[in-house]
Amino acid sequence: MPGNASYGKKAFKRSRSHFTDRITADGRDGWPVEAGRYRLVVSKACPWASRALVVRRLLGLEDALSLAVADPIQDDRSWRFTLDPDGRDPVLGIRYLSEAYDARETGYPGGVSVPAIVDVPSGKLVTNDFQQLTLDLETEWTALHRPGAPDLYPEPLRDEIDEVMEGVYRDVNNGVYRAGFANEQGVYEEAYHDVFARLDTVAERLAGQRYLVGDTITEADVRLFTTLVRFDAVYHGHFKCNRNKLAEDPVLWAYARDLYQTPGFGDTVDFDHIKRHYYQVHTGINPTGIVPLGPDPSGWLEPHGREKLGGRPFGDGTPPAAR
Repeated sequence: MPGNASYGKKAFKRSRSHFTDRITADGRDGWPVEAGRYRLVVSKACPWASRALVVRRLLGLEDALSLAVADPIQDDRSWRFTLDPDGRDPVLGIRYLSEAYDARETGYPGGVSVPAIVDVPSGKLVTNDFQQLTLDLETEWTALHRPGAPDLYPEPLRDEIDEVMEGVYRDVNNGVYRAGFANEQGVYEEAYHDVFARLDTVAERLAGQRYLVGDTITEADVRLFTTLVRFDAVYHGHFKCNRNKLAEDPVLWAYARDLYQTPGFGDTVDFDHIKRHYYQVHTGINPTGIVPLGPDPSGWLEPHGREKLGGRPFGDGTPPAAR
């Protein structure tokens, strides 16, 4: 993919989501919540898309919101459906996610990103707003949630959740990219220090409580998890965030394993997709395209001991059904 070789050679700045329409219960943006109408497009390699995978599963939206999984390896037209027969998504009938972008806005000059939700009848992209997408699944799609679905964005805790998520996004979720794609030593070092300063703050918070906010899993945990689960596999080496591995931090490693072993988290993770995407697509950082064999993922299933901190993973709800 022409652009991939530029990673690490020009200043990194995350693009803002261009298509920010919302799918809501009242349909105020023209997109009402409706079972079977929309298709969620993800890459299992992408941490932003993985948020949507976790939330969709926790809330039991699998039947209401169908799923398209893109190939972790992109070509010059970005995300493609080469994992499907004939290289086409079987529902949308397209080879590239960019076709749904083009159907929405001809000649759109920006990047093609996941997660994305596409309107199946028209084939048009509805939204690629990764920050708002999961919040709307939690608060606007409630009529389609499974019985026993957890409240991942409880109203009394939203201000605290938002505050925690803001710092985690700036310094951890996006911070690892700022470090990995830095084109100057000073830029890299600033991002590196931000990443680990925030992780230290988060670890201190989690030393005495099982989850980030309150005593149940919330959106804040989902957003931190999708970065932590990639940390040792790609961010530690590939993005040079190597002060220490996640597995060397007793609090964060136990916290991440706790979530990984919770239904809806680890069962959405694909380490093969994750490693092949980062190491084969980011040729500006890893020109050989060699994908490392490690680390051994079996450690994710080791006992974590976090139950002693109490907490109720799903609150008054229940875990999603086994798959």
